[in-house]
Amino acid sequence: MKEKTDKLITFVGLGIALLATVLMILFAMNNGDVKVLEAVRQGGLFDATYWILIILIAVSIVAILWFLVLKLIHNFKTQPGYLKKFLILVGVIVVACVVAFVLAKGTDVSPALMEKNDITEGTSKLIGAACILVYILVIAAAVSIIYSECSKALKKK
Repeated sequence: MKEKTDKLITFVGLGIALLATVLMILFAMNNGDVKVLEAVRQGGLFDATYWILIILIAVSIVAILWFLVLKLIHNFKTQPGYLKKFLILVGVIVVACVVAFVLAKGTDVSPALMEKNDITEGTSKLIGAACILVYILVIAAAVSIIYSECSKALKKK
């Protein structure tokens, strides 16, 4: 019974994600064409589809968080060292975020773009920190892949 429920939840989630994706693509395509957007607004569909999209995104986020929490609770109960590993992982992520923020400068966005979009130096620093964090995470993922593949190859011999 549990497998059927899991499959049903998976298909419902995929359906919601597909519907949200289609609506987001429609909004993105209509963004440049004022005539199409005005026709949709006059027909009364714009507000309805906009709020349906917002509701679908909210439902998706709540479902993801709900199942994540349930899975974490299950793993904490069944696997003895899982909480320690989880807390270490959270600590590593926090350290990576702090390192990225410390390495970022407040001049990561060009002055012309800062003036045009009313971006402050703090916002520019956050943008730079996000970019540096992506670099750190990509390098960490590459190193972990190389390490796991090398350790597999050495264990086979």
